[in-house]
Amino acid sequence: MDYGLTGDDAKVLHRGLAGRWYAPPVSRPVIKALMERRDGPAIRDTMLWLGGLATSGWLGVHFWGSLIAVPCFLVYGILYGSSGDSRWHECGHGTAFKSPWMNAVVYQLACFMTLREPTVWRWSHRRHHTDTLIVGRDPEIAVPRPPKLIDLALNVFALKSTATSLLKLCLHAAGSLTADERTFIPTAELWRISWVARAWLMILVAVVLTCIRTHSVLPAMLVGLPTLYGGFMLLFFGLTQHAGLAEDVLDHRLNSRTIYMNPLFRFLYLNMNYHLEHHMYPMVPYHALPALHEAMKSDCPPPCRSCWAAYREIIPAILRQRREPTWHIVRPLPEARAAGAAAPH
Repeated sequence: MDYGLTGDDAKVLHRGLAGRWYAPPVSRPVIKALMERRDGPAIRDTMLWLGGLATSGWLGVHFWGSLIAVPCFLVYGILYGSSGDSRWHECGHGTAFKSPWMNAVVYQLACFMTLREPTVWRWSHRRHHTDTLIVGRDPEIAVPRPPKLIDLALNVFALKSTATSLLKLCLHAAGSLTADERTFIPTAELWRISWVARAWLMILVAVVLTCIRTHSVLPAMLVGLPTLYGGFMLLFFGLTQHAGLAEDVLDHRLNSRTIYMNPLFRFLYLNMNYHLEHHMYPMVPYHALPALHEAMKSDCPPPCRSCWAAYREIIPAILRQRREPTWHIVRPLPEARAAGAAAPH
């Protein structure tokens, strides 16, 4: 199957997948109330996040050279390379804060931490929500079929994704886009992409030169390397969103997964474990997703009770799709609504 955006499968809209997505029977007043944006929850969570980064980073530097530095940098790396992913995501939607400038500041910071170029990913993610898991249209399908286990293994520490990001940074700094990117990024955005790419490359080069000059890897442990050594939770969370589920359907209940997580994971992930709800109503702020879940859960498949339960279906599904690429997990729909669900094309 061609997962590129310029191949034969990119013509999917001409195959009948241009219809409307399924919407659950939640009243407009309820959705309107849940869409209300507030600064308070995001300010609280951002201060905790930045405070955790500052504290663990300072402790890592203070104890550098001893074993005590290891857990300090482990915490720092997770907050930087994994939790930064949910921050760029929510601020990219413009829903985390009510104040636009707060969304913009945290978005830019978190994008750099995860090496997700802000303009590129803003357009990429817009397409992802427009055509979720539609082959040839969605640029963010994390596990193309048949799955490549080596790619997943490398991304435990973001090795493949970071290498790809660095190559694209160089391409964008030179004023070019990939063929796929040209299908969803307006040409007018190229100047912005190029200047940001050049600035990021200058920062990364400055970090490398500082390491050489100080004869220490410590500067890179604070800027750059956390994207790698702290990125394992990004993959752990990210695979739970869509892996193993149906492609080419117009019902988010069939291609997105909701999982119950503990409070710590929900903080790190900013409630993106309610991923089905997020895809149906992407303008509902992360702090309102638990309430949205309660409002629509009777019309949705049962959520996975834990991360362990989710991976008990994800891992066998990925292994089976290596042999049977067309196979996918079928989410059980409530009988009253199953008849009206969009079927796979």
